[in-house]
Amino acid sequence: MMEMREVSVVTGSFVGFQVLFSVASPLLSSTLTSGYSLLPPAKHTEWNSRLVSTVHALIVGLFCLYILWFDDAVNADPVWGDPGLVKLNVAITCGYLLYDLVLLARNWGMMGDSFFVCHHLAALYAYGYVLTRGVLPYFANFRLISELSTPFVNQRWFFEALSYPRSNRLVVANGVAMAVVFFLVRIAVMPPYYTRMVATFGTPAFERLGQGAQVAWITSCICLDILNTVWMYKIARGCYKVLTVVGRKSKAAPPDRPNRLPGSHANSHRD
Repeated sequence: MMEMREVSVVTGSFVGFQVLFSVASPLLSSTLTSGYSLLPPAKHTEWNSRLVSTVHALIVGLFCLYILWFDDAVNADPVWGDPGLVKLNVAITCGYLLYDLVLLARNWGMMGDSFFVCHHLAALYAYGYVLTRGVLPYFANFRLISELSTPFVNQRWFFEALSYPRSNRLVVANGVAMAVVFFLVRIAVMPPYYTRMVATFGTPAFERLGQGAQVAWITSCICLDILNTVWMYKIARGCYKVLTVVGRKSKAAPPDRPNRLPGSHANSHRD
């Protein structure tokens, strides 16, 4: 059973993100950019959803880094360390995931994505053990570092919604940053994460988890990382296409050259 603090945080997170979606985001967005009011209602829904997603990612991602750097109890004992701060961070995320699942269900024809549903359900399944039993605090918190890539993904969508050309420098810079950060926080972290996971196998701490928690931990991680790998492939392919187009355009615009004299011969050598 979850303690009352975690129940309150999950509930507060769910309600808070719903208020942010329904009230705060429309007001803030219409103030920050005039393009928001020109979007069709369907775009408003996804815009508000992505702004909420960005806010959640920044809160949870930065809190995750704080715990990784300063929570000595969790770092010293990754399986059974004091889960106080981690449970708070996970509870915020669970509230957000529940809010997002409700939003997807209500707008499935417009926003439905089976990948996201699988991602959310796998995460809730694993995080349930953290909230109810306080197990695996280090590993649960480490998974949340992946949220740091979300603001870049959402910003790409904002640019597209506002009809920024793909060759725009801001769009290209965000696309490259998105690919780099996504790789760093979702792909490059896999080897150290699974190395530390495997190091716990066969230890008394691991055996104490019980088969249910062991299966939930391992299977959810594999499912989430399969999804992350698929998304990384799509992002890398999109980034490559944009950079290729930008490169072709820059080559298509030759620099100014002095006029040639009649009868002069062009130098065919290229440095």
